Amino acid sequence: MPFLLSSTYATGLPDLVSVVAVTPFAEPKLLAYSADTAALLQIPAAFFQQDDAADYLSGKKLFAGSKPIAQKYAGHQFGQYNPELGDGRGLLLGDVKGADGKNYDLHLKGAGRTPYSRFGDGRAVLRSSIREFLASEAMYHLGIPTSRALSLVGSTEPVQRETIEQGAMVIRVCPSHIRFGHFEHCFYTGDKNQLQRLVDFTLQQHFPDCLNADNPALAMLQQVVVSTAELISQWQAVGFNHGVMNTDNMSILGISFDYGPYAFLDDYQPGYICNHSDHSGRYAFDEQPGIGLWNLNALAHALSPLIEVEDLRAALGLYEPTLVSHYMALMGKKLGLATIEPTDRALIGQWLALLQQQKQDYTLSFRRLADFSDDANGSSIRDHMLDLEAFDQWAELYRTRLAKESATTAERKTQMNSVNPLYILRNYLAQQAIEAAEQGDTAPLHELMLVLQRPYQLQSGKETFAAPPPDWGKGMDISCSS
Repeated sequence: MPFLLSSTYATGLPDLVSVVAVTPFAEPKLLAYSADTAALLQIPAAFFQQDDAADYLSGKKLFAGSKPIAQKYAGHQFGQYNPELGDGRGLLLGDVKGADGKNYDLHLKGAGRTPYSRFGDGRAVLRSSIREFLASEAMYHLGIPTSRALSLVGSTEPVQRETIEQGAMVIRVCPSHIRFGHFEHCFYTGDKNQLQRLVDFTLQQHFPDCLNADNPALAMLQQVVVSTAELISQWQAVGFNHGVMNTDNMSILGISFDYGPYAFLDDYQPGYICNHSDHSGRYAFDEQPGIGLWNLNALAHALSPLIEVEDLRAALGLYEPTLVSHYMALMGKKLGLATIEPTDRALIGQWLALLQQQKQDYTLSFRRLADFSDDANGSSIRDHMLDLEAFDQWAELYRTRLAKESATTAERKTQMNSVNPLYILRNYLAQQAIEAAEQGDTAPLHELMLVLQRPYQLQSGKETFAAPPPDWGKGMDISCSS
């Protein structure tokens, strides 16, 4: 037994949970696990070699102290309030102290029906579970705040979605599973006492530095606004499209959460929609900053019984300047700029417009830009451009701007390659790993996972993972179904 779990959330907020037994697979099989997430949780490597490891990682056997519960919350889905939400296919197994001294929740996704499953079966399928597993680890190694994935367990159990698929489970790990939707549930049911207790619990567990503020709830909201703005600026800089930014999918801790029909951009299309269920484009890539503020407004409204309206507005006012300044700093680094000048916003905007007009790969274009030189042709990136005149005009502006920097060309290249990934989790790469795993071959999954653990470093023999996607791999039709 690797550890003893506690039930901090269920003990602190018993009226916001339902005790639910895991519906186990008959024959669970461990397909993959994250060694560094295991190390964070102080789980010895030998545990994963045990014959019954898959039993524990799928809830067939429970870790010591585990008391599985489903959390109750609500939320706005595609802009419409839905009071019927909660953990419909996942159970919080408990929490444990990590090697860093912080507490972490272990949440088993695909564990069967709960009181909040509505018409669902409470299961997850191998396809979506692999995508969650890979995205969690890929985002972490990109340096973007995220939930983690401990393990991926498969089964022979059939699960009906658009077709019959294989059932699977993932253990998700993060400091908290509290969502914006938790506060909305308490607000819309009119239970101010419950709302206050949820806020008090959240403060004590996750925002202890706010407890001595004049209004701790306001201090907490201010931090949530800032962390959410910083997170979304990182999404925009790396080219990540979440796809389902409902308020019940927004973490109170400002971490990437609930991976579904996500996508990393291939060709730079600011209006790209990764979720085929998003018919209006509400959650398109370039809409994410605005939706982040919309969701924070929903959270602020839920906290209005505890915070004055003027203070709510002031807290929300932190969002835009934080997002803009953080985004500009990130984009400046991606262009090799150590400082940000007033004219840099136009330079960055013109570069992005160039990528859009010429249908250039977002990730690879930044990586190639690190080779930019002072000669007339600019760099090898010029060879990839369709309109050379347009590129040359921008390159002259870029060359002039670089002249104001103190770094040498070699230093700039090293710095740019440290922030511009060479390897990202493209949807077609994930799909190839999924199709192989569905046939019983997990080698492509493990290889992809290892590549994604070093996204910024050139890896010998891994050229195919850094290549532009084939035409069939661009703009893949990604479903919400799990």
